[in-house]
Amino acid sequence: MAHLSLYRQYRPDSFDKMVRQEHVVRILKNQIEKKTVGHAYLFTGPRGTGKTSVARIFARAVNCEKPENGSPCGKCAVCRALSEGSLDISEIDAASNNGVNEMRDLREKVQYPPVSGKYKVYIIDEVHMLTDSAFNALLKTLEEPPQHAIFILATTEPQKLPATILSRCMRLDFKLIPTDDLVKHLKSILKEMGTKYEDEAVEAIARAGAGSDRDMLSIAEMCLAYADKLTYDGVTAVLGAADFKETCTLAGQLIAPDLSSALTTAEKILSAGRSVGVLCRDILQALNMIAIAKACSNAESLLMIPKEHFRLVSKIAEVADSRAILRVTDIFVRLEPELRYATSPRISFETAVMRAALPNADLDLDALAVRVSGVEKRLSEGVTFLNADVPLSVEREIEREVTKPVIKDEEPPFEAGDFPMEEPTFDYEEPPIEEVKKPEKAKKVELPKPQEPILPLPKDASAEMVFGKFMRALRKTGSNGVLYTMCSDLEFFFEGETLILTTTSDTIYRALIRDDHSKTMKDVFGILGVAFEVRQKGTKTETKHGIGELEQNFSDYTVQVKEK
Repeated sequence: MAHLSLYRQYRPDSFDKMVRQEHVVRILKNQIEKKTVGHAYLFTGPRGTGKTSVARIFARAVNCEKPENGSPCGKCAVCRALSEGSLDISEIDAASNNGVNEMRDLREKVQYPPVSGKYKVYIIDEVHMLTDSAFNALLKTLEEPPQHAIFILATTEPQKLPATILSRCMRLDFKLIPTDDLVKHLKSILKEMGTKYEDEAVEAIARAGAGSDRDMLSIAEMCLAYADKLTYDGVTAVLGAADFKETCTLAGQLIAPDLSSALTTAEKILSAGRSVGVLCRDILQALNMIAIAKACSNAESLLMIPKEHFRLVSKIAEVADSRAILRVTDIFVRLEPELRYATSPRISFETAVMRAALPNADLDLDALAVRVSGVEKRLSEGVTFLNADVPLSVEREIEREVTKPVIKDEEPPFEAGDFPMEEPTFDYEEPPIEEVKKPEKAKKVELPKPQEPILPLPKDASAEMVFGKFMRALRKTGSNGVLYTMCSDLEFFFEGETLILTTTSDTIYRALIRDDHSKTMKDVFGILGVAFEVRQKGTKTETKHGIGELEQNFSDYTVQVKEK
């Protein structure tokens, strides 16, 4: 007898042997026991999840004379006849019989009664491959079939079926099989075969099956042909994956980031003959493991990898930044579909490596978040210096906070660094500041106040220029957002050498003359070397000032003021 593949040899012949799909099995069992079997079913779901197997079991169970718990007994005359091959169960591959003539032939044959059992069951696999004409030919028969006919349509793509077909079938959706159930199923088969195995090897095969029992058994058969004993290294070799240690090392270098080491490791792996696509997939798997180890306390039980491999993953996860892991993962997720159409896959891969390991050169927001996160980490570790990797605006803001002097028992006086402004376009010399000697027994340290403006303005500076400098200083000082908002609506003009700021709002006026806001404004205008005054329009002071201006401008006339 010819050798049978594992998935054929160990195909379940009863509902009790099915791996998961309990919801589908329960429905079919209840219909058989209550004798309420329908005339048309639609089995949908991913490949290798048991659609055809359940259809075959159901076809024999509805014809069984004495079904046991909804499954065929396998002992009665009908079960024996169906197991040897019978015209009562017909399997049609719609991929190769998708024409209208095949469906017309089926419509004629369905009229003949069954030979052995009570029902004739037609299993049409990959039904979505039928043409529109074939669907139309099947439609009438599917809607009102003979009492002895049952149709079971199986497909992985139900969205391709016409709505007229879907509405006439009982739809049962098959789900992907969890990894734990695949592991248990494979171990039971290996024990029955008497094959030795490593738990990590079985778990690796189950993960590679990706929820499909048939795919898992196909991979297991390849691994059994590789060596008499299933080992993790053997499974890795059969799957064509790169060495786990090298892949994890490369993933860690991308997260770090370390471009030179990452390119060296990638070159070493690719030179060993590994495919670019396989390496991309392995890197994504390693990044996924690192993310799980970073986020989950029970990561070891979730990953199910050898202990030495988990130690390596955990070591990388401890020092890795979550934002960096997410960014690198996103880069390689986008790379995977691009490799299918790339004329130079290796160049595309190395470009992705450079993008991942050079966040400084990437203008993406995620790259900026990684760089800022690195700065925060260095500051939390007590590092008081910054390098060119940090954006200039971020560097200035953090540098002010790190290097700002703190004087005990006294509020520190205003310093020029607290209000960063754009560089002036004129030349000026910074006045020398005399060194102040600290008294031997003094408890407080007083810094000298500048006698001259730190940023002197041109003599012909307009009110717009002065006010603009003032507003830019407030805008670049993050702690003065409220003050900046209030000042943005002020009106301004020069009265002699004093800049007059006016507002019609009593609330804003009272807020501006408050001690904290008034002190900040004095400090800023002190840097500019400009005197200022805040006034409220409509007050007696403002009215008196206006009368004075009228008397001065119209000295030849008499100005009379009438009280209301």
